Amino acid sequence: MSDLRRAQRTPVLGLVAIGRNEGERLRVCLVSAADSGCRIVYVDSGSQDGSVALAAGLGATVVTLDDGQPFTAARARNAGFAALCACEPGLTYVQFIDGDCTLAPSWLAAAVEILDRDAGIAAVCGRRRERHRERTLFNRLCDMEWDGPTGIVSECGGDVLMRACAFREAGGYRGSLIAGEEPELCVRLRQSGWTIRRLPAEMTAHDAAMMRFRQWWRRAVRAGYAFAEVSRLHRGEPCAIWAEAVPRAVFWGGLLPLAALLPAALYPATLGFLLIYPLQIGRIAFRRGARSRDNWLYAGFALLAKLPELEGILRFHADRRRGRGGQLIEYKQACPSRPEP
Repeated sequence: MSDLRRAQRTPVLGLVAIGRNEGERLRVCLVSAADSGCRIVYVDSGSQDGSVALAAGLGATVVTLDDGQPFTAARARNAGFAALCACEPGLTYVQFIDGDCTLAPSWLAAAVEILDRDAGIAAVCGRRRERHRERTLFNRLCDMEWDGPTGIVSECGGDVLMRACAFREAGGYRGSLIAGEEPELCVRLRQSGWTIRRLPAEMTAHDAAMMRFRQWWRRAVRAGYAFAEVSRLHRGEPCAIWAEAVPRAVFWGGLLPLAALLPAALYPATLGFLLIYPLQIGRIAFRRGARSRDNWLYAGFALLAKLPELEGILRFHADRRRGRGGQLIEYKQACPSRPEP
């Protein structure tokens, strides 16, 4: 643990927003952040929708990533942090936010208070909500996913208030990761003795804009890729995460269906193995609260997600065998650069 965390100084707060073709979502994001009064750095990953000019027009310091390396959120956040430190040499805290999110008005004050009070906390996150929860069932699934436990946790997402010295000490995000870079950083922070805390407070509103099943599927493929890569990076370490995520996806998405379907022509009774699926859905739903229709929806899609997650796992291992890095897996469509009706 670095002695930097014990230094006494007036906190200097900055914000890093990242985006790629976020259009109107980016404008709403930066306007919500401007109310904080802190310096804002926007990092753009090859947008073609005028995002760079939009951010500059709203007063943000703009960093554009060159396309000589693959675009990743991790790389963008690292570049944003470096630019923010150049602008604010005494930076104490940095709020990372995705360009498809808006900042809750009371969030920064609540989060800064926690970091000021406890020098052992590296990062604070809160409740991320889906802005248009009722538009599609896929948006609703995202909103349920964001509703995590509060207190000391093992990981955070892309929206987080981070202690600058902790971020610097850990070496920032692993820039090559196409997903899962935030939980992976949390592994390294916890290994160094830092803690991560989630507050029961409103933090951000997210716009997943998932209108089609195919978008949901691609998002789950990306999750599977992250499960495989991050769990392999920290395999056997005491703070490792997702050790069970890969075997779960392999079992539910691959082994069980094969065991049921392949021998079915000769032994139709093997189709009975498929009855395990509704039983597992019921188990997940009852664990979350069986009276809620949303929990049954969540349970069904949590099990269905094992198929695309397995696809992502296989894609990771194929990339690894070929000696190439992962390519960005995008699930969202570009947002028009104009206000929503």
